[in-house]
Amino acid sequence: MKPLLSSDALSVFYDGIFASPRLAHPEGVAVHPDGSVWAGTETGNLIRIAADGKSAEGIVTSDGFLLGIAFDAAGNCYACDMKHAAIYKYDVQAGTFTNFASAGITVPNYPVIDDKNNYLYVSDSYNFDEQGGGVFRYDLSTGEGGLWTQTPMNFANGMAMAADGKGLYVVESSKAQVSFVPIKEDGTAGVHEVVVEGLDVIPDGVLVMDNGDLLISNYEPSRIYRHSKSKGLELLVEDKLATILAHPTNIALKDGNLVTSNLGRWHISHVDLSDLI
Repeated sequence: MKPLLSSDALSVFYDGIFASPRLAHPEGVAVHPDGSVWAGTETGNLIRIAADGKSAEGIVTSDGFLLGIAFDAAGNCYACDMKHAAIYKYDVQAGTFTNFASAGITVPNYPVIDDKNNYLYVSDSYNFDEQGGGVFRYDLSTGEGGLWTQTPMNFANGMAMAADGKGLYVVESSKAQVSFVPIKEDGTAGVHEVVVEGLDVIPDGVLVMDNGDLLISNYEPSRIYRHSKSKGLELLVEDKLATILAHPTNIALKDGNLVTSNLGRWHISHVDLSDLI
């Protein structure tokens, strides 16, 4: 499968190998409304990178291992912590970083905020070699909630809300596929169905483009896929040396282009999408 973009589309947005705190193998990445790029690290640090990628600052730490992160409408940041098996909330007004929700979840991996309906959805990866977990749902006001999906999944990982808000795309890493979980009119989860197959080895993150296409980050090998209803699965870009795109996990859109975290290194990557047809 030939990539749609050449390796020239790849660059380092921010190199944090010698920063303090170090950008230690970042898994989570999200773009704040002010254009800054936030990342979560294996040492539990939540780091804010300036919009131009030229500087960064440590905000808070959980002293755990941060996975996916997301912002609500008020600018609060929710971070999945693998060590503490909890979702932490950084309250932008209070400046606090506390355990927001944890009921029943085993490996909280990625959060999706539904401000309209006041819910926080979180994937539970459970175990790579054993079916289980799925998607949990918590009340954004109270943190109360529990398992939302009907049936176990296969290492539920990155997620994205459909453009119309009627369901969640969920990466199932151990089966190398993406499933869709409908949100029924009463708010309960419908039966999930596989919508993308053929991903090579271990997919990790997913996002929905404005036109409805999916971009899917692949941890191994280091590549990004695009999936559309008209053309199916296409290889968007890859890094065979895994140096600039170094085992990408989560992805986010910034100014029409892509930023990726890299669990294999100490930097955030940038993918220029201007040549994408």
